[in-house]
Amino acid sequence: MSVKTAELLEDAVHQHSPLSRHGISERLFTFWFNSFVYNQIWEDPRVDLEAMEVTDTTRILTISSGGCNVLNYLAKSPEKIHAVDLNRNHICLLKLKLAALRHLPDYEDFFLFFGCANDKRNWANYKAHLAEHMDPEMKRFWEGGNWIRRLFFGPRIKYFTKNFYDYAKLGYFLRFLHIIMKVHRRDPSRLLTASTSAEQRRIYQEDIEPFFDHWLVRGAGKMPLALYSLGIPPQQFRAMETETGGGMINVYRERIERLACDFPIDDNYFGWQAFGRSYDRAFRRALPEYLQPQNFDTLRDNVDRVETHVGTLTGFMRTQPAKSLDRFVFLDSQDWMKPAQMQELWSEVARVGRPGSRVIFRTAASQSPIETALSPELRKKFTYQEERSQTLFKKDRSSIYGGFHLYTMDR
Repeated sequence: MSVKTAELLEDAVHQHSPLSRHGISERLFTFWFNSFVYNQIWEDPRVDLEAMEVTDTTRILTISSGGCNVLNYLAKSPEKIHAVDLNRNHICLLKLKLAALRHLPDYEDFFLFFGCANDKRNWANYKAHLAEHMDPEMKRFWEGGNWIRRLFFGPRIKYFTKNFYDYAKLGYFLRFLHIIMKVHRRDPSRLLTASTSAEQRRIYQEDIEPFFDHWLVRGAGKMPLALYSLGIPPQQFRAMETETGGGMINVYRERIERLACDFPIDDNYFGWQAFGRSYDRAFRRALPEYLQPQNFDTLRDNVDRVETHVGTLTGFMRTQPAKSLDRFVFLDSQDWMKPAQMQELWSEVARVGRPGSRVIFRTAASQSPIETALSPELRKKFTYQEERSQTLFKKDRSSIYGGFHLYTMDR
């Protein structure tokens, strides 16, 4: 991983002295995060798109993460999407998806690669159709690695021959949780067979809820280190802990219950990933929009509307002309930021945003940090759509966040 990504992470996360308890936690997180973390994104694109109201003149700035939602937005044919991430690994994943849209023969090959993600034909398709289109950095990431990786694990591109969604830090973390459950004779994948909401709740109560009473889980739930594989930095953990009074295991229990019980499992691909570590390969109902067959031709036609950038949101916006963007997707990045960083970020939004711009983001805790972080002069340029935000939050199938927030800029 390049020095630049390490430096970007340090600027984003480090807020305390390296010798303090918080400072040590922050540096452990940046060490852990300076790698391939997300194999898919955990923000519900239906909620995002309902909030953004995308048209053919929409120009979006979003964090890339696993790249799924970039393509989900692209299916709505906006004018432009700028995907930014301070982690080069995530940009390499998005660029692989874009190359696959351009060069794989058809939808079935694309679905085999990213929907099934566990077939030896993906390696053959990579060599036949994609390898020649990889730039040097992508080729190093997907085909290279140090001698230990090459000897014991093979190139990363072979993840797609043995379930890609078992890999990256997030995949390893979910595998670890499934191992603990298997040892204690719990099978979360039973939930995927449920045909009614009542059956989902019964299976949750039988096979998943007891998991939170296990001593290892209760102990790990108190430590921010245990959540680094989910991309949750120490600041985000402290915000959740403060809001809940320290009862973190109850927060996890409540959010997993919502994921398991509040949405039909045959339409919730987040539930499939959490409880089955895959998408719905057989019936193809619980899929991200970008993997649905009716969207493939549109995505292929629109693929050149996406540009990728390694860096920070604020840094990217500083390179853009005034009034050049109108949709901003910050994921949960502001949970990492100090108030001064949020002030800089939203000052750039006010400069580059067109009238009618919309800004969406999520938070680990329920409250929007913008209400206290921005100066009064800057804050009054934006309108918090609080009631709308709460309505949309209840629709979010991923269920892992405490709040969804929508702001508009009318001037």
